[in-house]
Amino acid sequence: MTFKALCSKRSSVRNFRNKPITEAEWNYLLECTRLAPSAVNRQPWHFYILTSRQDCEKLWPCYDREWFKTAPAIVVCCARRQEAWVRPGDNKPHADIDIAIATEHFCLAAADLDLGTCWVCNFDAKLCHEILQLPSDEEPVVLVPIGHASEQHIEKPKSRKEQTEIATFL
Repeated sequence: MTFKALCSKRSSVRNFRNKPITEAEWNYLLECTRLAPSAVNRQPWHFYILTSRQDCEKLWPCYDREWFKTAPAIVVCCARRQEAWVRPGDNKPHADIDIAIATEHFCLAAADLDLGTCWVCNFDAKLCHEILQLPSDEEPVVLVPIGHASEQHIEKPKSRKEQTEIATFL
């Protein structure tokens, strides 16, 4: 598959089958994530993977949506802000950029394996931090429910801006 085909294939899945992800699939997903670039190669992230129904249920109060409860696994993508590179000229921290790159590598790898994912950013990060008892230097930035898409999942046509609306040659 071409990279463009992979990018087109990835979509937000909001309904999952009750089918576990294999160890080989997890290894592939994490290796692709590990290879993601980051500013000064600091890799200021940590991914917490919840694979049991009991553990996933703990996170439901953080994002109370029925579709979220269908995911057989949830990945909590955390930034380690103290480890992130900060641009000297304007003190811009790159932790959010780096975690976004790593998370999308994870999601594209999932699409490559015919697994569905969905970025969830509208969740209670403070409650998530408390529930999982995360280290104080880690901030949950994105929740990624992951699994095999259910038969009810319908691929919707993607609405995207034209190239001329997103880029300008100077």
